[in-house]
Amino acid sequence: MQLIEKLSILADAAKYDASCASSGAARKNSLTGKGIGSTGGMGICHSYAPDGRCISLLKILLTNFCQYECHYCINRNSSNVPRARFSSHEVVKLTLDFYRRNYIEGLFLSSGIIRSPNYTMEQLVLVARELRETHDFRGYIHLKTIPDADGELLAQAGQYADRLSINLELPTAQGLAKFAPDKDLVSIKRSMARIHARAEEAKSQQQILKVDKNTGKLGARSRIRRAEPFAPAGQSTQIIVGADTSSDVTVLEASASLYQRYRMRRVYFSAFSPIPDPSVHLPLRPAPLLREHRLYQADWLQRFYGFSAAEIATSTEQAGMLPLDIDPKLAWALKHRDQFPVDLNTADKEMILRVPGIGPKTAQRLLNIRRWQTIRLKDLIALKAMLNKALPFIICGDHHPGHKEPGSEQLRQRLCAPADQLTLAL
Repeated sequence: MQLIEKLSILADAAKYDASCASSGAARKNSLTGKGIGSTGGMGICHSYAPDGRCISLLKILLTNFCQYECHYCINRNSSNVPRARFSSHEVVKLTLDFYRRNYIEGLFLSSGIIRSPNYTMEQLVLVARELRETHDFRGYIHLKTIPDADGELLAQAGQYADRLSINLELPTAQGLAKFAPDKDLVSIKRSMARIHARAEEAKSQQQILKVDKNTGKLGARSRIRRAEPFAPAGQSTQIIVGADTSSDVTVLEASASLYQRYRMRRVYFSAFSPIPDPSVHLPLRPAPLLREHRLYQADWLQRFYGFSAAEIATSTEQAGMLPLDIDPKLAWALKHRDQFPVDLNTADKEMILRVPGIGPKTAQRLLNIRRWQTIRLKDLIALKAMLNKALPFIICGDHHPGHKEPGSEQLRQRLCAPADQLTLAL
């Protein structure tokens, strides 16, 4: 099979994995002027944002042959799809060639399970090792690790990759046993714990090298060898939404646990979509993309707004599902009208963050503004807050909602997405 045919098959096979954004890595070559590529700064010939945006990656599988029978996966053992396999040298060559042509800024590499989990993991590590050690590649590398692989192989992967990820796939052990009988939730979480422990150990061992400001030379502590970083961009995972009967509350509780226990950098949600040659165990209809969007919004509330999964659950509809017509923050505010309106000139940051239409940056800027002046509507307009959502829930210098504000149900109907937009999203 020609290389271009393999690339066509294995790039298409990798498109279902959403957990391939990059952030937090800093492999630079500015000090030595050597090496190929960089994960940041001017070494990448595209705009670079420090907020963790997704960079362009060569996203492929090492092979789509797989001995596992995960019902939701197009590459499962019984699936009738064209199969292909790269050698490690072919992946290295593709990565370097694509980078030199300025098509990509890094590599996302996953694989089906062949021979054994350890053998597959060895092949993934071999690619990363050759890129780093043989070709001095400084670009971004994200490796999809194999949960049942030996701990030492995971440790080697973390030495070469900027980010490691292990997909949780489904939020419950029952769902995983039904739809992915070859996988085990205990082994998946054990591997996550190993990666987290290694990363914490590497951080504790790192030494900061001091530089003499006058001479520009390394100080006395430079003789202490600096510990190599372990997967500096952290680890991520993916949860498939809608393949089983798990509710949104169950998904959010699972993601909250992953953030807390393993310091997960990011949990991705992927709405289930029927695949070619589907298994009889799968639902026939896809999950609404709007459901995936609401879960991301709820995930953001947990990570940046101080909400807990239990609080978000109180705003859910029947059977633990997030409402689709309004976002989860607005849903919470409508169910807790007794805590509003919030006076922006006196409230603390935690309560200001609970106001619909106001985000973390806007909340902090409001706190800064009110040190010198009274906050007025023009300040919210200047900060580009979403006034249509915020007005019923706030008090400021020239605004008070008063007693004429409609009830929660009327307010919900006024602020929910238009019917035509909601129908399109569903």
